[in-house]
Amino acid sequence: MFISGVDPVAGGLVDSLRRPGGNLTGLSNFNTSLTAKRLELLHEIVPRASSIAVLVNPKSPASQTIDAGAEVAAQTLGLQLDVIAASSEGEIDAAFATIGQRRVGALLVAGDAYFNIRRAQLTALAARHRLPAIYERRDIAMAGGLMSYGINNFDMHRQAGIYAGQILNGAKPADLPVQQATKVELVVNLKTAKSLGLELPTSVLLSADEVIE
Repeated sequence: MFISGVDPVAGGLVDSLRRPGGNLTGLSNFNTSLTAKRLELLHEIVPRASSIAVLVNPKSPASQTIDAGAEVAAQTLGLQLDVIAASSEGEIDAAFATIGQRRVGALLVAGDAYFNIRRAQLTALAARHRLPAIYERRDIAMAGGLMSYGINNFDMHRQAGIYAGQILNGAKPADLPVQQATKVELVVNLKTAKSLGLELPTSVLLSADEVIE
């Protein structure tokens, strides 16, 4: 059984979401619409920003799909995207230096396991460059990121536990459709907003699942 952050069909894990086939099934938190929503949130808090940087890990299988989803959303919002790649500590430092030179208005950090590991570096650099940034995981907002919008991992692992129990009781993975995580959460860090001199819109605060003060 798997919990996948990439498209399990495109990644070759299963034949289809409805009929996995083989001996694998599980949960997928792959959802390109979340990238569009993150851009909308950034646009809402910094409406004057015409250019937004998108930090991606080129080694991630999902990076190209994230790029495509972000471009579609940006066109709808009238934004220009500046996609910058980084897959190591040094490359992240260099990416922020480039972002600072290009004077973009905000930053979207694509969801990626490596970026979550580097959350202290990412939040410190965003603070140093006084850059409003949005991330996928609540861990990063808790660590000082301005805000996060993504899948509720507690709920996803709860669902995984239910599936694991069914398999242990004799269910065949091939007969269990791949479930897609649907519960998302918005976490806002007011302390970080104040340090950036941002007054967050009431609409964002009211829609937040958690506000860190």
